[in-house]
Amino acid sequence: MEPLTEQEIRAAFVNCSKGAAKRLNVPRDLAEQPWADLDYLGWRDPQAPDRAYLVIALDGRPRALAMRASNAGSGQTRRSMCSMCLTTHSGGVSLMVAPRAGRAGQQGNSVGAYMCSDLACSLYVRGKKDAGVGARLHETITLEEKVRRTVANLAAFVAKVTTA
Repeated sequence: MEPLTEQEIRAAFVNCSKGAAKRLNVPRDLAEQPWADLDYLGWRDPQAPDRAYLVIALDGRPRALAMRASNAGSGQTRRSMCSMCLTTHSGGVSLMVAPRAGRAGQQGNSVGAYMCSDLACSLYVRGKKDAGVGARLHETITLEEKVRRTVANLAAFVAKVTTA
């Protein structure tokens, strides 16, 4: 992924108002992000842990989503799988719910997907971050194919949020 500036990130939000995009907390360490290893930039708001954001480049331009993360819940640590990168975690997957863009979102419609709670799918796929024993299923496809699959899953999620 190409490095993005704070202004580019704020301008890329498709499912919140310009005012909300101005007020949200963008990571302060953008210059230190491992951009070469990222298929998208994802982060949780440190001041509001139930808020999560992601930015992905689609068709040559960044698209950003504001999402709400589900609470961890009952304290049970059962294994769950991220629907984007197919990494399994013990307690490290959250239901991320994004308001739909436009009128549908204003009417309260939303789309959800189970994702890595820390939004680090790119790093799990590349083996740069470890989710523990058994987190990555053995697959015979190449790293490039895994990356393409993750990007395709994210693109499909963004499309569900942005289509009327």
